[in-house]
Order: sequence, then structure tokens, then C-alpha cells
Amino acid sequence: MKVGKRYKKISEAKAALKAPNLEGAISFVKENAKAKFDETIEAALRLGVDPKYADQMVRGTVVLPHGTGKSMRVVVVTKGEKQREATEAGADAVGAEDLVEKIREGWTDFDRMIATPDMMGEVSKLGKVLGPRGLMPNAKVGTVTFDVTNAVREAKAGKIEFRVDKAGNLQAPIGKASFSTEALVANAHAFFAEVVRLKPSAAKGQYIRSATLSSTMGAGVRLDPAEISGAPK
Repeated sequence: MKVGKRYKKISEAKAALKAPNLEGAISFVKENAKAKFDETIEAALRLGVDPKYADQMVRGTVVLPHGTGKSMRVVVVTKGEKQREATEAGADAVGAEDLVEKIREGWTDFDRMIATPDMMGEVSKLGKVLGPRGLMPNAKVGTVTFDVTNAVREAKAGKIEFRVDKAGNLQAPIGKASFSTEALVANAHAFFAEVVRLKPSAAKGQYIRSATLSSTMGAGVRLDPAEISGAPK
């Protein structure tokens, strides 16, 4: 098989990296993010859980201290005074039944939907539109709430949602390649600490089985699971 020069160079550098700590792994991933766009740096974990059991589901949110590097487009489905609060907090679109109908007709130009509990009867009609895109509001991750001001501000500030898949894998963005190493380390620590905090009591054995950092178009670098388990709070 013919191997490209860039692939060969990255493979050789990766082989010489040995067992890097978090800072070393992030520095390597940043240095090898050579695409013509600002690549996203992602963390992927394999957890020692069986998500088919409800008491082993790992799902949560965390506000990354340095954001994601992505401008979040947030819509809020609510009515009355809460519409004014959402607008003042910076929501990109606010509405009630009118906004639900617009989305039902195919408009999905947004990254996060927040809804107040009294509007979930209307929002539930959008399951087929929002569900496959992962946009359905959920009280467990704070997107169904009457505190729309805080929800919008957190989303805009870099709040990410994560959920373990059927195979026990968890993946989340921790920033952009253009971020400083220090900013990416802080974001990674925030994410890892929250995953560790959410460890199900029913999970047995090693919780963090493996961990990898990578950029959108770059090679993945393995981390020591023990370092993740001891992420600063």
C-alpha cells in the first residue's frame, strides 16, 4: 500500500511520542492539524459501562472554560415574558407555536434548542425533525427549563452535551486547533472531570477503559486512562 508523505511523517512522529501526558498529547495534535480550516480537537473515551441498563447511562453537560470555538445558534421556544428574557440573553430566534411550525416545515438552521416546560407539548410534535439531529430539548441536560436566561448564556459560552453510545463510547469537542495548549488542557480537564463525576454506581471494574485525542483530519493520540480519572475538579 502506498503511503503519503504526510501520513508517514505523522506516523513517525507519533511512534516517537511514547506515552504523553495530556499537555504533550494536545501539543502533538495541534502541531499536526494541518488542514486549511481550523480543525476541531476532540476527546473520545471508552467507558466500562453497559448503556442498555438505565443505571449505567452516562449523559451530561459541561461549560468549557474557554468555549468550543464555535458560534452557537440558539433558539428558544417559549411564550409571554420568557420571550423577552430569551431575546435579552442573546437567543438567535425566539417564538412559540409560530417557531414550532417554522421548524416543522423544515427550518433547522440552529445548533441548540431550549424550551420552557409549558411548551414541550408543542415541541414534542417535532420529534421526527429534531430527534435525528440531536436537537430535542431535554430536562436532564438543562434545555427544558424556565431559566431561559441562564440556559441561553451557557449555550453561547460553550456548554457542550455528551452521551455514551450503545458501545460505551463517548466523544466531545474540547476546542479548536487555534486555541492555546493551556486553553485546550483546561477544557479537557473540565470535560474529563464531569465524566468522572457522573460515573454510575452500578459500573463495575475500570471506568475509563481508553482515551484518545484527535483533530478533525489528524491522527489520534492515546492518553493514560489513569490521568483522566484524576482530572482536576
